[in-house]
Amino acid sequence: MSGGYFSYALLAALATALLIAAFTDLRRREINNWLNLSIALAAPLWWLAAGLGPIAIAYQLGLAAVTFALACVLFATGQMGGGDVKLLGALALWFPPASFMNLVVLMALVGGGGSIAMAALNMQRVPGEAVRDVLAGLVALVWVWCVAAIVFAVATGRPVVAEASVEALARHVPGLWALALVALVTGSILILGLRHIMRRQKSRLEVPYGIAISAAGLWVLGEQTLAGARMAAQTG
Repeated sequence: MSGGYFSYALLAALATALLIAAFTDLRRREINNWLNLSIALAAPLWWLAAGLGPIAIAYQLGLAAVTFALACVLFATGQMGGGDVKLLGALALWFPPASFMNLVVLMALVGGGGSIAMAALNMQRVPGEAVRDVLAGLVALVWVWCVAAIVFAVATGRPVVAEASVEALARHVPGLWALALVALVTGSILILGLRHIMRRQKSRLEVPYGIAISAAGLWVLGEQTLAGARMAAQTG
């Protein structure tokens, strides 16, 4: 039982660290090195509490190394901040590969949606382009809504579009050519709208990606904790 309490204490500490990371990234666009280092150094305690063997620990170390290397590439291209790279690499020490992939997918979706929303708010208004600005704002709104729907589907394990909706759409669409045409027109509008948003940026946009990483980590952490609690209740 004491081991169980120790595990829950570690998970609570990790959740608290993620909340702090999100807050500092939102406030200062920075994640403290001591926080990322604490998350990384506490990982062996989690391995001990979870009863991981040498092979499982080697997997975690390998996952963290690959994650850190790929994130460094994103950092070098200006797509991710240094604190975000360290936070993601530290979290890779805590989550098994399947759960960590879920975290990465959720992080990318949340971060992408947030980036578009911030870019739309950061647009410079140019006289004579009011119509384009409105259309670009609508494109950003549709984009964020779609991302939110996908995030909800991924997080809850539900389909993005209900089967009944797909069947209803198939009945009303004359053929695949019409569906392809609608997809082409919709995609073109979205691309043109996003292009207009990016061309009209007032200043370099600093996206607090640590919030997306923390939110995804908290969600996956919550799923793992609930699953572990249900398993303990069934076996206990």
